[in-house]
Amino acid sequence: MSWPTERDLPEGRRRLLKEFVMTEIDKAPRKRRLPRLAVLAPALGLAAAAVAVPLLAGGTPAYAVTKGADGLIDITINEAKDPKGLQAELQAMGANVVVDYIPMGKKCSPQPRAARFLSKEEAELSVWPAPEGHFGGFTIDPRVIGPGQTGVLEFSSSENNGGVIAGIWARVAEGPIAECVLVDTTEAPLSH
Repeated sequence: MSWPTERDLPEGRRRLLKEFVMTEIDKAPRKRRLPRLAVLAPALGLAAAAVAVPLLAGGTPAYAVTKGADGLIDITINEAKDPKGLQAELQAMGANVVVDYIPMGKKCSPQPRAARFLSKEEAELSVWPAPEGHFGGFTIDPRVIGPGQTGVLEFSSSENNGGVIAGIWARVAEGPIAECVLVDTTEAPLSH
């Protein structure tokens, strides 16, 4: 029996599989910590300029963003708060993106949010695994976003059995992006 390759899996199915894998990873016992959405690509950092981020009441930044000399941007999310602040930081770095946090039990409406999303072969916004010299939890390449295009980053996290389920959906769209209106769902939050 042969298993389908990643390209053979529909996007929604691949995302559900990724969320399942993250659940299994997070089942290991550990100390209580803040939800970390971007736990997918820890690596050591090299020359990158740090950007100031807003502090939460406890003094922990909600997110951190760094841009490497190669143009790639590392994003680390410590808590699912202030998506518009993250969006503004990324746009200030030259990344034309919209950012939304989607809680469990919700999804963005309408779907799809754009007339056309480019395939990963046309424009791979997320960089996985992150190249040497990148340390952020999640790395994007804003250079793949062309004129008239916008990157869409949707993040979701929820606690499960003392761990955290994290999901990230990153794509490049042509034309305008519909505002994310959260609606109730029984599906995974990032199913498109």
